[in-house]
Amino acid sequence: MDVLLIAGLWLDGSAWDDVAAELRSLGHHPVALTLPGQGDGAATATLDDQLAAVLAAVEATEGRPVVVGHSAACTLAWLAADARPEKVAKTVLIGGFPSADGSSYADFFEMRDGAMPFPGWGPFEGPDSADLDDGTKKAFEAAAIPVPEGVAKGTVRLTDERRFDVPTLVVCPEFTPDQAKEWITAGDVPELAKAKHVDFADIDSGHWPMRTKPVELAHLIATAT
Repeated sequence: MDVLLIAGLWLDGSAWDDVAAELRSLGHHPVALTLPGQGDGAATATLDDQLAAVLAAVEATEGRPVVVGHSAACTLAWLAADARPEKVAKTVLIGGFPSADGSSYADFFEMRDGAMPFPGWGPFEGPDSADLDDGTKKAFEAAAIPVPEGVAKGTVRLTDERRFDVPTLVVCPEFTPDQAKEWITAGDVPELAKAKHVDFADIDSGHWPMRTKPVELAHLIATAT
């Protein structure tokens, strides 16, 4: 089955190399996306540009792909389900939740020269990064790609309520399924509160399981196929 892999902020498609290799060994066809502005050198890319790239990948598949989003890119996976509900078989959301209509995509940290650079590890101390050793952190930081302002400050637009019919798997790394369910019940994740088919899976990792638990993550993604 086709599995589209969308990495979160500061990452390009290579973040999925180990996960993709395991998915291939399981008989699937993973496609790791390098988004406009996050690996292709397009510093002026916008959220619309990134969504267009995701939708082009969806349309390029012969069947109905599983669309996987990590962290902020959970919203991109959700936007794909909104734009192509008849084409997306399932969304897999890793370490994040879809933003609501009208909200900013990922305006989280300081902008410098028209982009949002990786802010260092201070904001991610604790469960987010507890499973990353110093070498992995240094490699991550050295390779981090500043996110264009037009992406980070882009406005999320959702228009088709058929997105709520698309099944979703929420993979919980630095938080638990019980916590995720509590947040959804409390109204903190209104999109998933309206979704009709939501499952949860736990993975014992920090925020970047594709780095520290790629085999386990691949097997969880495979369950969604």
